[in-house]
Amino acid sequence: MNALVIVESPAKAKTIEGYLGKDYKVLASYGHVRDLPSREKAVEPDNDFAMHYQVSGADSEKTLKGIMAALKNADTLYLATDLDREGEAISWHVWEEIKRRDPKLAARLHVHRIEFTEITKSALQHAIANPRSLALNLINAQQARRALDYLVGFTLSPVLWRKVKGGLSAGRVQSVALRLIAEREDAIEAFKAEEFWSIHGHFTTPTGKPLPSNLVTYNGNKVEKFTFTNEAEATSAQTTLQPLSYKVAALEKADKRRYAAAPFITSTLQQEAARKLGFAARRTMQTAQRLYEAGHITYMRTDSVNLANEAVAALRHLIQTKYGAEYLPPAPLTYKSRSKNAQEAHEAIRPTNPENLPSKLHLEDDQQRLYNLIWQRTVACQMAAARLEQTTITIDAQGGKQTFRATGSVVIFPGFLSVYQEGKDESGQDDEETILPKVQEGDILQTRSIDTEQHFTQPPPRFTEATLVKALEEYGIGRPSTYATIISTLQDRGYVRLEQKRFFPEDVGRIVSKFLTQHFEKYVDYNFTASLEDDLDAIARGEHDWKPTLRAFWAPFRDLAAEKTESVKKSDVTTEATGETCPQCNTHELVWRLGKYGRFKACSGYPECKYIEKTDNGPQSAGEDTGIPCPLCGPKGTNEGGTILKRTSRMNKIFYGCSRYPDCKYAIWDEPVQMHCGFCDFPIVGKKVSKKYGEWHRCTQPDCDWNDNQEAADATAAFRARFTAGKTKAAAGKAKAAEAKKAAKAEARAAAKAAKAPAVKKAPAKKAAAKKAATKKPSPLTTNVIKAGKKAPAKKKAD
Repeated sequence: MNALVIVESPAKAKTIEGYLGKDYKVLASYGHVRDLPSREKAVEPDNDFAMHYQVSGADSEKTLKGIMAALKNADTLYLATDLDREGEAISWHVWEEIKRRDPKLAARLHVHRIEFTEITKSALQHAIANPRSLALNLINAQQARRALDYLVGFTLSPVLWRKVKGGLSAGRVQSVALRLIAEREDAIEAFKAEEFWSIHGHFTTPTGKPLPSNLVTYNGNKVEKFTFTNEAEATSAQTTLQPLSYKVAALEKADKRRYAAAPFITSTLQQEAARKLGFAARRTMQTAQRLYEAGHITYMRTDSVNLANEAVAALRHLIQTKYGAEYLPPAPLTYKSRSKNAQEAHEAIRPTNPENLPSKLHLEDDQQRLYNLIWQRTVACQMAAARLEQTTITIDAQGGKQTFRATGSVVIFPGFLSVYQEGKDESGQDDEETILPKVQEGDILQTRSIDTEQHFTQPPPRFTEATLVKALEEYGIGRPSTYATIISTLQDRGYVRLEQKRFFPEDVGRIVSKFLTQHFEKYVDYNFTASLEDDLDAIARGEHDWKPTLRAFWAPFRDLAAEKTESVKKSDVTTEATGETCPQCNTHELVWRLGKYGRFKACSGYPECKYIEKTDNGPQSAGEDTGIPCPLCGPKGTNEGGTILKRTSRMNKIFYGCSRYPDCKYAIWDEPVQMHCGFCDFPIVGKKVSKKYGEWHRCTQPDCDWNDNQEAADATAAFRARFTAGKTKAAAGKAKAAEAKKAAKAEARAAAKAAKAPAVKKAPAKKAAAKKAATKKPSPLTTNVIKAGKKAPAKKKAD
């Protein structure tokens, strides 16, 4: 071995070592080998922001010892960690530890930093042929971010302990993300629905085909959203429109082109995996990391939508051979990034070899699904646009005073749609996707019905993982590579919960957000946080020095934290007036308080008055009653049974259980519906809702597979088959390993027993007798004489 290569993970090390050959040894650092310890003064602002790193535990110490041992047989060190600033810092920490432990060894080494965006033989060879030195700008940007996060956490968290409750924490970016979720909840609660009505015309063409449409002109005036605000207005219009005669006044057709979405970057991959696969951001990034380390995709932390020239050439060749020349545009397609803080240094996320079709790779389930998504998006981005014929039919009466309009489209050429179509954040039928019947201008239509439909304006929707990532990206908050950690931290801290794929702020999360917004408004401001990210990017580009940036942040932040610690009372933060009088003492006001189990309503006169009101959020709440009788103990002609309650588990997951728990332990995860199973006739079925399959029902009994949506049933059966196969395979592997371990232990025990057994030799009879005599115990008399210091009397000679 002449060269040692350091990467982050063992999987990546194994893949790279297979490409480089016997002259290279590849070891993993297992991430950062050292970090700031979780104690005070790990960062010293008063000492020019000195940062005191230490080795990150026993595992990192073992890793470093392995690296030092391997370096004794090497003359060259290649630092090949990821090519972002976090990866640069990992390499730097490894090199700093090598220099600290053995300066003489470090002095004789040839040290190179190499980078590559894909793990292929050609990419690695190119990287080794074009090494560089460690990028100090990237390292300083990472140190600045780490110092900021440390200082904010160690300064704000104690303030929260004193002013809210113990065990809480605050982070520089997570607090801003929490504010987004909490303010959306405030907007939903403050929202007041407004009523409006729409009018739809249902006509029949001369060929007998149905033609649905929407009213766009009424009495010569354009119909707006709030033209009809109540039932009386809508019914009056319906009465006017129903008896009229209608005809096709205009028929407009236009060719429309729809273009493919850009290839994936980190944020769009997280969004689309959430929409289409139901993956959390952390799950997406972990799966993508494994695909990258195995050499299947390019680097998955990137803001760039660019593709390498050789990748585009390979994609165009694949499209022409697999789909045909008509699916290949005349020239390669290029895209521009819409990300606010885009860093265009790297490629978009793509398969390393497009010829590796998803069906050819044998991967774990999550990896297979994510690779398929990446492959489809990448291939589609270089395919021809889809062509649609958009049709608009104008239907009128009374010379155009009353007008309906129908809009739809037909796909003439699918183009990229034959491979991939981007998902949507909110479900809903698009009018342009409706296929319309053939009509001609002047056709007289039969009026089937004029219908009215009541609507209410809807509040802004709660964030999903996809929309939260999108909002963070649009504001320029954090980096795409940190979104998964931000979201996971909010959930782990108990500030938010994910319910039906929507984020709901917990009581403590809303109080923390309100406190930070009121008293540390500047530091949880969206624009301020985004500008701080710009400063970190400027440090990475070498445009700013990192320590002046820290000084400008730290001094005013420290002073504000000290001032708020003294001036703000805990009661001002954890209580909220209701304007209601206590029904028990009739003197004091009821207030919201924060307790162990969340918010509850109590008398402000405590401890004189100890009144506590039972609420859904309070400690005495048992759950929301659905009113559905429990199928196991529910009433059958009596009122003794329980009903099903909507409850929250310790892991913040919604489930439904019997109100008579623990006497009755019936519980299910699906939302219950009083409907008999179509197979086993069980009185309760579970409701499921998804964008792909809509709403369907399935039996809640574990041994019944009834499902009223065959497509969803097939998908569930396929998932269960994959899960069972994986579980069986894992169990077989575990059993085999256990058997091998057991055999190895038995063999080791036998060897140890054989080594301990002494060789048995028979001593000669005389020697044995002499030995026996020598070891014979003296008589009591002899013993006593010896103890007294006298000689034993000699035996008399026999006569």
